[in-house]
Amino acid sequence: MSWDEWEQLKADAAGRQEGRMQLNQLPAEGGGGGGRGGGRKDLVVRDNELGKLGNLAYDLRERFRVDSDLARPSTFDASIELFNDGLDTGSALTELHDAWNSKAHTVKEACAHISNGLDFARSQHAKDDVKVETAIKSSVIESYLK
Repeated sequence: MSWDEWEQLKADAAGRQEGRMQLNQLPAEGGGGGGRGGGRKDLVVRDNELGKLGNLAYDLRERFRVDSDLARPSTFDASIELFNDGLDTGSALTELHDAWNSKAHTVKEACAHISNGLDFARSQHAKDDVKVETAIKSSVIESYLK
């Protein structure tokens, strides 16, 4: 094998390695989060974005709460009538009705949990900002006292 062939094989192998997943380490350049060096950005939380997301989750919950309940009364009434007429479809429709209510409740609770979590995050970040600001001001005052 000549030197040129060897160099070409090494280049081909390196080219195949570039697109592969890297575990337990950051990519050589860029990418990743945290840290101040290497051109990476710190974690940034914007209050207005958290607020918008929280409102979207709340609005989704409220719309789903109303819309998911539209067919409930008529479904239940139909299942009772079918059951009273001696049809097995009535009990199956009752099971469907109950399963739908259970799943709808789970979705509504998940939306509420997301909304509440984002509201909590906004509140906590606001408290953290005040704490950091107070610490910075007190450190500046202490530097004058020395």
